[in-house]
Amino acid sequence: QVQLVESGGGSVQAGGSLRLSCSASGRSFSTYAKGWFRQAPGKEREFVAAITWSYGSTYYADSVKGRFTISRDIAKNTVDLQMNSLNPEDMAVYYCAGMRNAGLGFRSPRAYNYWGQGTQVTVSS
Repeated sequence: QVQLVESGGGSVQAGGSLRLSCSASGRSFSTYAKGWFRQAPGKEREFVAAITWSYGSTYYADSVKGRFTISRDIAKNTVDLQMNSLNPEDMAVYYCAGMRNAGLGFRSPRAYNYWGQGTQVTVSS
């Protein structure tokens, strides 16, 4: 079983930055892509960003494009999310997720096979 652990969440004022990191451990599976999702209270889990593991192709939600950057370190088996110009609408629990195979796109949670426990991001205005 693969375990994903997120770190780097916290509280920041509007306009500030945070960097989330996700590390993987446990049984090794081939990875097609990894992504970040977020879920605010009372809302559905929504796609934030994804990156393909081999080629590093990146995909972003329109709401974060230009402000967030996803990256991966294959040697360390980590995926990071640099978040700049944060605003209160970005406040949520952020989840890291891994996808073994392509086929369902990147934006649906159903495309991902394993998930982290989440890390809270709080943005104050």
